Amino acid sequence: MIALLLALGSSLAYGCADFLGGLGARKAHVLRTVMIAAPASLAVELLLWPVLGASFSAGTLGWGAASGVASAAAFALLYRTLAIGPMNVLSPVTALVSAALPVGVGLVQGEHLAAAGLVGLPLALVAVVLVSAGHGAGSARPSRTALLLAFGAGAAIALQLVCLHQAPSDSGVGPLIIGRAVSSAVTLAAAGLMHRRLGTERPAYALSAAAGVLDSVANLLFLLAARSGDLAVVAVITALYPAGTVLLARGVLAERIHRGQLVGLGTAAVAVAVSLLALT
Repeated sequence: MIALLLALGSSLAYGCADFLGGLGARKAHVLRTVMIAAPASLAVELLLWPVLGASFSAGTLGWGAASGVASAAAFALLYRTLAIGPMNVLSPVTALVSAALPVGVGLVQGEHLAAAGLVGLPLALVAVVLVSAGHGAGSARPSRTALLLAFGAGAAIALQLVCLHQAPSDSGVGPLIIGRAVSSAVTLAAAGLMHRRLGTERPAYALSAAAGVLDSVANLLFLLAARSGDLAVVAVITALYPAGTVLLARGVLAERIHRGQLVGLGTAAVAVAVSLLALT
């Protein structure tokens, strides 16, 4: 039960962070947003170090660094995806992709998928098709570029979560600190190389920093959940994060979804629920 609650908290924090990061990326180049979000996230994790402790063994350094590279890619791809929009369609696509790899890793490591789980994957694929399709000029239909970015963001998020899970269980917040330090360094290096392409627009400092803080909270809750429960179960629950993004997008941005896409979102929710019930 503790793992489930932590995973739900992680899901909520990820959803809110994604919305704020995507909104911030509409104000300026995505790298300008990430340049603020990543260090803000690192600052939160450094503040947690005295409270939760941290160790830095070889395993922590290796898996933490790997998660940091994946995190930098996830930040940039996800915020760019959500900046293109529509958020309420692309966020669920990203979530379904990000859930698949951790579930697979969990099963390989000995976690068991019941027969009902065979229903979950086809449903998830159907959901991706439905939420990716649109009809008519007024529908919220994502572009091919946005869909490719959404799949890439989902894969990067999945790799980040798997790497955090693989870090030693007694390492405290060490993997998070190493990961965020690496992702911040990668982001700043990329921004330095591409400074002429970043434009002159000022980033949304408050939105970007808030997104980084919430992402750090989400990572921490996921790490604690994965250490106290099965990776496959935790990953599926965490994949519910589009609910927060979609609700914020509808309430704040007044984004609309075609009826068929609403069916797709419902199918995605069913797929996640079926997969969760199938994991024992």
